[in-house]
Amino acid sequence: MASFLDRVLALAVALTVALSPVTAAADPEQRYANPVSAPAADTFADPAVIRGKDGLWYAFGTGDPLRRGEHDHRLLPIMRSADLTRWEYVTDVFTQASRPRWAAHGAGLWAPDIRYVDGRYLLYFTVTDTVLNEGGDAAVGGATAPSPSGPWTALDAPVVPPVPGDQGRFWSILDPAMLTDTDGKRWLYYGSYYGGLFVVPLSEDGTRMIGAATRIAIGDRYEGAYAVRKNGWYYLFASSANCCVGPATGYSVFAGRSRFPTGPFVDRDGVSLLGSRTGGTPVVQQNGNRWIGTGHNSVVTDAAGQDWLVYHGIDRSDPYLNEPHGVNMRPMLLDRLDWIDGWPTVRAGAGASTGRQRAPVTSGVVDDRFDRTAIGPGWQPSLPGWKVESGLLRHVSPGQNKLWSLESLPTNAFIELDVRVGGVAGVSVGGTTVLVDRQSAALVTDVPGRGARRTPLPASFRHEAWHSLTIRVRDGALTASVTDARLGDPVSEQSRDLPHHMEDSFALIARGAAELDNVSVARLAQPVWRPEPTPRPGRLDRTASDEFDGALGDGWTWVRADPSATVRGGSLHWPAQAADVVGNNNNAGVLLRDPPRGDYVVETRLDLDLDEGTVRNFQQAGLIAYANDDDFARLSHVAIWNTRQVEFGRELPHAGRLVYGQVTLTAPATTTWLRLAHSVDPMSGEHRFRGGVSVDGVHWNWGGTWVFPAGVAPRVGLVAHGGDVPVVAAAFAYFRVYRGS
Repeated sequence: MASFLDRVLALAVALTVALSPVTAAADPEQRYANPVSAPAADTFADPAVIRGKDGLWYAFGTGDPLRRGEHDHRLLPIMRSADLTRWEYVTDVFTQASRPRWAAHGAGLWAPDIRYVDGRYLLYFTVTDTVLNEGGDAAVGGATAPSPSGPWTALDAPVVPPVPGDQGRFWSILDPAMLTDTDGKRWLYYGSYYGGLFVVPLSEDGTRMIGAATRIAIGDRYEGAYAVRKNGWYYLFASSANCCVGPATGYSVFAGRSRFPTGPFVDRDGVSLLGSRTGGTPVVQQNGNRWIGTGHNSVVTDAAGQDWLVYHGIDRSDPYLNEPHGVNMRPMLLDRLDWIDGWPTVRAGAGASTGRQRAPVTSGVVDDRFDRTAIGPGWQPSLPGWKVESGLLRHVSPGQNKLWSLESLPTNAFIELDVRVGGVAGVSVGGTTVLVDRQSAALVTDVPGRGARRTPLPASFRHEAWHSLTIRVRDGALTASVTDARLGDPVSEQSRDLPHHMEDSFALIARGAAELDNVSVARLAQPVWRPEPTPRPGRLDRTASDEFDGALGDGWTWVRADPSATVRGGSLHWPAQAADVVGNNNNAGVLLRDPPRGDYVVETRLDLDLDEGTVRNFQQAGLIAYANDDDFARLSHVAIWNTRQVEFGRELPHAGRLVYGQVTLTAPATTTWLRLAHSVDPMSGEHRFRGGVSVDGVHWNWGGTWVFPAGVAPRVGLVAHGGDVPVVAAAFAYFRVYRGS
């Protein structure tokens, strides 16, 4: 706690020293708009972001061409930003001469993940083909650099080597992402379709796998893994569906969580990501606006402690970079990531944003990178032992000293700084000290009247390397974390209750040799607790509904009638046809009726036993919104190899071809309730259909939205098709239409 003399001195200096830009508060109304990569790149897929030790943000992307008119694929492009919203292109990670020697000629370099490990930057990335086997075998590569902008040196061997014959597993060694756990162990997540998601232990320096892979998600459902630790849980983010089908792309992000970095991961409903009926809680899915294919994410935290999802999306009206059906144009998007009832969701469930949004906070009431030659304004005149040189703050005294800020600590505050410790370094927050202590190898907090507490740092912790110390203060509680680089993977964490009455003082503390940099104090972001509303059925329209309690009711019409569909025992029984409506065959039956005007919700209860022990590609049944055979959206319980999922598929014509893609929803059951919520955009007149699923008829999970052009509304109805071996029949208990949504 500052003495009375200290505070008087600080106030006197504050009256004579004008605030510099590094101590001025950020504009709370600063705004941005997606795509944030637009100034630097037309496409920037699979983005991974880190805040460098120089205080700037760096983004790494997949090796597509960056601009329209370009056709050469980049060798992992890098962008840089001071505020997360305005980006500039810097360079590529590799040149043709420096790319990995073991990568095959013409191999793609995809899906990078950036980390800071023991004083250097470490980049992981997919190499789609190597010279190490017979070809067609993907691997995870690595590279190191002294700064995010390079120069980058490729590792001599893959971090995760290829599997011989991997082409039969559809490049299952893809999309790496690293995490450091609370024991200081390094883990690498990777995987894709036809293989599944895996996690492997890494060497201490993060450059090679040192143990067997553990499967954490079943094949056919997820890729693009990314993990963070929050509130004692490890959260696994993963993307589902096809990333790149132009205007039919339904790629989206889901999450599961576990107490352990190796799983098992389960979703909000307790459903495992390893089950055939694969779990996953939606994080972001397309919402009917400009953006579709919203997926492959990383997570960053701003100076106010607010998390943000960095991901890519596709503009549904402009989906390709150059020619139609070529490279999908996937610019980088940024949106607020909320945690509601313990689960991550973008903008409280509203999804990707369009228009001006409140920007991340990237500077606070204190914001100092020490890029000058003296202590400077904003701080009490320096006591002996402190000096600024080489762009950082050094403490060189054997004794303990404090450097007091002239700014008052906000009531709820987020504090962050980088430390490199020879003795002790940290902060005083309202009289409570938070320190990284080399001698005791611990994160140490000392609360006035409540004593000191030590939380060990990992045995592998290198105090001479930079680490980030962050402190959250909210409503009388303090949480302190030590990470490599603020990427949601603390190696040590501690929470304390604070006294009811605290000083509003803030100071840096050091004893012995220490270096500090990138010091920030900002008002802690206010969390969002309430989710955005989801569709709610209105009044049941009995004239538009059918309870299937006799013969098929009035109002139904067939496209290719199927005589095997019969009403009996209070249900419509319909054996899945060996037929489909995807592509050019168009030989499956579709049972339809005219929709009501305006907003409405259609619902059915579906009994469909797609047993999990057999491959049943692509048997399915469910609801459909149908304009014609080449323009429809189908919400169905479907079998994909051994996976059972609810899929909201979309087929439409584009530039002389038919394209088909899908949004996946949460896990189905043998009895599954399905809903389509229809609304009309008041500005464009477009028809929007959002899919919903329930396994009890009471609790609903809502997924993505598909859009149809303005004009005549699509009809709605039922389908059951995809194959008849082995034989399976769908039973629809009813078809109900509710007015309003």
